[in-house]
Amino acid sequence: MKLLRNTAIATLFATGALVMPLQAQELTMAVAAQSAGQLDPHVSTKTEDKTVFGMMFNGLVRFAPGSMSSDAIEPDLAESWEVSEDGLTWTFRLLQGVQFHGGYGEMTSNDVVYSLTRAGDESRSSVSSDYRAFQSVEAIDDYTVRITLSEVIPSLLGVVANYHGGNIVSARAAEELGEDFKTNPIGTGPFAYGELVEGQYLELVAHEDYFRGSPEIDKITVRYISAISARDLAFQTGELHMIAGSREDRWVNSMTASGESVVDVFEPGELRTLHVNTAMAPFDDIRVRQALAHAVNREELIAFAGASVARGNESPVPDGYIGHEPDLEFLSYDPDRARELLAEAGYPDGVTVPVAITERASLFGPMQVLQAQLSQVGINLELDVMEHSAWHAAIRDDASSLVLYGAARFPVADTYLTQFYHSDSIVKTPTAVTNFSHCNVADEQIIAARSEPNGERQQELWSEAQQLIVDEVCSIPVFELLQVWARAPEVNLGYELDGSLSLGPVITEKTTLSE
Repeated sequence: MKLLRNTAIATLFATGALVMPLQAQELTMAVAAQSAGQLDPHVSTKTEDKTVFGMMFNGLVRFAPGSMSSDAIEPDLAESWEVSEDGLTWTFRLLQGVQFHGGYGEMTSNDVVYSLTRAGDESRSSVSSDYRAFQSVEAIDDYTVRITLSEVIPSLLGVVANYHGGNIVSARAAEELGEDFKTNPIGTGPFAYGELVEGQYLELVAHEDYFRGSPEIDKITVRYISAISARDLAFQTGELHMIAGSREDRWVNSMTASGESVVDVFEPGELRTLHVNTAMAPFDDIRVRQALAHAVNREELIAFAGASVARGNESPVPDGYIGHEPDLEFLSYDPDRARELLAEAGYPDGVTVPVAITERASLFGPMQVLQAQLSQVGINLELDVMEHSAWHAAIRDDASSLVLYGAARFPVADTYLTQFYHSDSIVKTPTAVTNFSHCNVADEQIIAARSEPNGERQQELWSEAQQLIVDEVCSIPVFELLQVWARAPEVNLGYELDGSLSLGPVITEKTTLSE
C-alpha cells in the first residue's frame, strides 16, 4: 500500500494537480454508510455516528481509549464522584474550565443536568429507557451534580459514560439551534463539527481548547462509502488512512497479506440474534419457534463469517458482559426434530414467512445463510431487502416476524436484557426500545437483578432470566461478530485498541500521522 500511496502522489506532482504536499495532520477515514444519520448523540445509535460521537463528546466518566471494560472506566468531565451507602445518590464533581466547541463557553453543572434530563426524555432521546431509574438530576453548584435514583441500577457509571445518552451537550447550543442541532452538534471532545455534505463526507476540526490538550491531528474527514469495494480501492490508492472493513476472514487475510496495512479486530462482539416475534403467526406457536431453533446451524454461520472475526454464543447476553451465563440448556442443531415439530404444529408441507432485512452485508449475508438452512426443514423465508434506515423503521413498526439484529451495549447483562427482553421495551408500545420478540417471560428476574445487593444472587437472577428466554425461544443467538478496521501504518492511534463501544477506532488528541 505504501508503494501505491507514493505512486499516487508522484502522479499528482507530474500533472500539476497537487499544489502542496498533503499535510500529515489531516486524516481521512471512511465508514460503511451512505450518509450520516442524526449527529445528535442522544438520538442516533447508528454505527457510523457512534464512531464520530466518540471524537466529539465526553461523558462524566469514560472508557479508557482502546478499552470497553467496566474496570477501565476513568474520570472524564467529572474529576471525582461519591456514592451513598444505599447506592441511590451519586455526587459528581466536575472539572473546571472545560470549553465547548464553537465559542459556546464553559461546561458547567447546568449542561450536565440538561444533557442527562434530555437523554431520559423519550421525546428527545432514543435511549431514554437507560434513565428510567433517574429520579432527579440536580446542580448543587456550578461544578457539582447530584443524581438521585429511584432504585439501584448495576450500570450507573455506564449510563453517564461517553456513550449514547451519557454524552454531554451544550444546553445553550441545543436550545438555540433546535432542530439544527442534529446537523451542528456542540460537545467538548477533541474534535468539533466542521461541515457535513450529505451523502459524501463529514469534516471534523481540532478543538484547540480541548481540556486534555490540543489534538495532534488538525482535521478529520469522514467519508460515507457504503460499498466495501469502493472503500478498499480508496484505501489502497492512498485516498484514505482508515476504513471500516468487511467482517470476514478472507478480507482480513487479504488486507494483511502484503504487510502494508494494519488490520484491527477488536471488541465488542456484536451479538447477531434472530429475534422471533412470539405474537405473530406462525411463531406464536412455540413448536414452530422450537423448529426454527433446531434448524439453525451455528457452526456453519461462524464458518461463513470466519473464525478470526466471529465466535459462537448460545446466550441472549453477549460473551464478556457482566452477568453473561455460558452454561445454558438450549435447542441444538437437529433438522429432523425441526421437521417433526413443524408437522406437529400443522405444517407438514412447510411454511412460508415474509421477513424484512437490511441490505447491509454484515446482516444480509448471514440472513441468506439462515434462509438456506431453514429451507432445508420447510421454513421458507421471503426476504424483503431494504435500505438500512428504512429497515430500522420497519422493524420498530413491528413489520417483520423475524428480525436478525446485531448490537453491542454497555457490558452489563441488565442493559441487554432490559432493551431486548423486558416487556416495557416491546416495539410499538409507549416505552418501546428493541424488544422485537414481544418477550415477557423474564420481567421479574430482570427487575429483581437490578437492585440485588448480593453479587452471587444477582448472577443467579440474570442466569434464570437468560434460561427463561432461551426456553421460550424468544430469540436464537447466532454468533458474535467482532469489529474490523484497517489503517495505514502511518496512523498511530496513541493507544492499544482492544475494544471500543464507539464501534470504531476513536481518534483522540494523541493520535498522530507519521511519514
